[in-house]
Order: sequence, then structure tokens, then C-alpha cells
Amino acid sequence: MKSILSVLFLGVCFSLSSQVVFTEQGFQELVLRNHPLAKQANLQPEVGESNLLRAKGGFDPKVYNQTDQKYFKGSQYYSLINSGLKLPTWYGVELKSGLENNRGTYLDLQNKTPNSGLWYGGVAVNLGQGLFIDQRRAELFKARIFQKSTLAEQKLQLNELFYESGYSYWNWFLAYHSSLILQEALSLAEVRFDAIKRTADLGDRPGIDSVEARIQVQTRAVLLQQFEAELQNAKLKLSTFLWTESDEPLELEEATIPLPKTDIVIQNAADYQTLVNDSVIKSHPYLQIANFKIETLEVEKRLKREQLKPQLNLQYNFLNEPVNFNPLDGMSINNYKWGLTFEMPLFLRKERGDLQLADLKIQSAEYQLDNTFASLNYKIKSSLVDLENMSAQLIIYKQTIEDNRTLLEAEKRMFENGESSLFLINVREMAYIQSQLKYIELLTKNQQAAIALKFALARLI
Repeated sequence: MKSILSVLFLGVCFSLSSQVVFTEQGFQELVLRNHPLAKQANLQPEVGESNLLRAKGGFDPKVYNQTDQKYFKGSQYYSLINSGLKLPTWYGVELKSGLENNRGTYLDLQNKTPNSGLWYGGVAVNLGQGLFIDQRRAELFKARIFQKSTLAEQKLQLNELFYESGYSYWNWFLAYHSSLILQEALSLAEVRFDAIKRTADLGDRPGIDSVEARIQVQTRAVLLQQFEAELQNAKLKLSTFLWTESDEPLELEEATIPLPKTDIVIQNAADYQTLVNDSVIKSHPYLQIANFKIETLEVEKRLKREQLKPQLNLQYNFLNEPVNFNPLDGMSINNYKWGLTFEMPLFLRKERGDLQLADLKIQSAEYQLDNTFASLNYKIKSSLVDLENMSAQLIIYKQTIEDNRTLLEAEKRMFENGESSLFLINVREMAYIQSQLKYIELLTKNQQAAIALKFALARLI
């Protein structure tokens, strides 16, 4: 495992005395740049491009050659050679040009060609089914929709990764600063215990006070161990999001710490109020993907409706004998070959059933879209309420800390004047410590509530 110090050159950390502060922004930049899931998400647009390229392949020109020969007892019964080029076009018209060169002792007369071959060139047109849309054009339509859908998928994947990693960062922040508070509280209890024990040994204080002081040391030591275990777990969880560019996992060093409390900007619901509206929600990737699905189904419906038409295919080719390898020399409009094919089911039951199923799929997708919109709307507004609640509680608890500190100082003065007891000092002190811990917890929840809101809005990336 590599140390997080190896990423200092990436500019995502800064030094604070002997410690290294790992900022949330630097952490997220590192996650976006190197995390395997981020790299996986960045493959989505390439998948869309590749799918579009494949669909465009349906319109690629094609060269062809068909050779059919028969030899028996030293005789060439026939040799049929047909080579040419096909060029599909967007409007369902296929251009075609080629050369037939046939010969042989037992060649069918209709296959006979001049010695230099017979050139042909013309078109094949679908006048019925396939005139406005066919499978080839439908695949290209769907590929273009899918290409846009992959961008929304990429955003969703990165949004989810940032949500999970952001929560982990602030859980680390909570465990770290809670441990600091308990470390200071334990040190204070140890100093007080030593002082009280010395005075009790000299007979200036009741021995029971040293027991009271020792209990406080023991209680705070147990709490500190609990928070330190939570800190180690939080660091391990955070490390799962840290990777090098060469896909090697990183881990945090002991000297690496989160942002100081004083650097935290409290998130307010008012700052996000303008984002909570129908137009923003409707641009959510989940809704975009649902709309893309409906668009794809609409293309399928067009194709199914097209199949209600009869198959009516027309082929027309000019014919000419090449002169000096020039297929157009001496060409006459009287030399041609054409064909017409017609086919249509009498009841169209399969085609009508397919069209009805296409309609039902679209209705189902539209109902799902409405439900997704309502669900997102609820989650976003609920997250906004949570953020507003966390912001309000932070203001209250900031004052609660000050009030507890004031009571503690007053209790200390009374104790020095002989008007209080060590028990009351400990009670006031624990209340002050608990208020500090609660404030750190609310500060963490405030940041996480902002992350949850941006996650619901798909605005983390």
C-alpha cells in the first residue's frame, strides 16, 4: 500500500505544522482522477460512440463478387461472374453498379453476356414498407439516442461515487475531531486527578475526591478508545476511494488530517433554493434516461407502423456493353433490366399486434417517467428540509456550547470559593464536552445533508 503522502505532488493536500491537511476538494479531485469506478464511468461516452459507429456501418458502401463455375469431363459447363458495388442511402434507395461476365458450353441463354462483359447500374427502391423508415435507419436513430443516454449514465455513476466518497470524508472528519475533543478532555481529567491525589495525600482534601477524579479519567479513556476505533474505521473506509494513476490503492498516514473545524463553511438551504424547481428536476439524468427510453420506443413504434404497409420493391438497371473499358460508351436507354416484387399479409395480425405492444410499452414508460419525477421531487425537497433543519440546529448548538462553557467557568469559580463540589464540576464539564461533540456531529450532518441534496439533484459533479 502506498502512503497518501505520495500524492502531495498532485496538489490535493497542504501542510499544517507537522500535519498534512487533506481537503475535501483535493480528495474529490483525486477520486475523480484515479478511482476505478470514475474511470469506468468515463468509458460510457466511448460506448455510445462505438454503438453509433456500428449503426452508421449499415450505410457503408459494399463491394461484392459472386462466382459460380462448373467443370465436368474436361468441359466448362458455365462460368458466372458478377462483381460490383452497392451504395445504401439515407432515403431507402440503394445505388448499385457492377459487371457480369458469363461464359460456358452449356450457359443458359438468359445469362449470356458479350465477350467484354455486361455493365449494369441502377437503383433499388422500397416504395411501400421501408420508404420512410427501415431497420437500418431505425438502428441509427436509436444509436444517436443511446449516445446521449450514455452521457447521462456517466453523470449518474460519477454522482453516486461522489456521494459515497463525500459521506466517507465527513465521517472521517467527525471521528477525527471527536477524538480530539476526548483527548483534550482526558488530558484535563488526568491533570486534575494528579492534583487532587496529591492534595488528598497531604490531607488537604477528602480521599473520596480522588476516587471521583479517577472515575472521570476512566470514563473519558473508554470514550476516547471508542472514538479512536471509529476513527480507524473511518480512515480505512476513506482509503478505499484513494488510488494512484496506475491503479494502485493508497492509504492515509497518521499525520494526514481532515479540514479544521474553523475552515468549515456551514451549508444553508437558501443557497440551493433556486435549484429546487421543475425545470431543474426535469433535467435530472434519471428523467433524461427515462425520456431517452421513450424516444427509443417511439422509433420502434414508427418501424412497427411501417410494417403495416405492403412490401413493394422496385429495381431498375441500365445495361451496356463496355467499350474500351468505358461502361457508358454507347449506352442506350432501351437497354435495361427491371423488376417489381409485391407481398402483403391478408390480415396483418402479427403487424397489428406488434404495433399495439409498442403503444403499451410507451404508455408503461410514460407512467414510469411520471413516478420517477414524483419520487425525485420528493427526495430533493426532503433533502432541502433536512439541510435547513441541520443549519438551524447548528446555530442553536453553537450558543449551547457557549452557555455550557459559561456555566463551567462559573462552577469553577464557585468551587475555588468553597461553594461547589468536584462532582458538580465534572457534571458541568461533561455537559460542555457533550455539547462540543454534538456540535461536531451536527456540523458533519450539515455537510452530508448538502451532499445528499446535491446527490438528489445530480449536481455533485
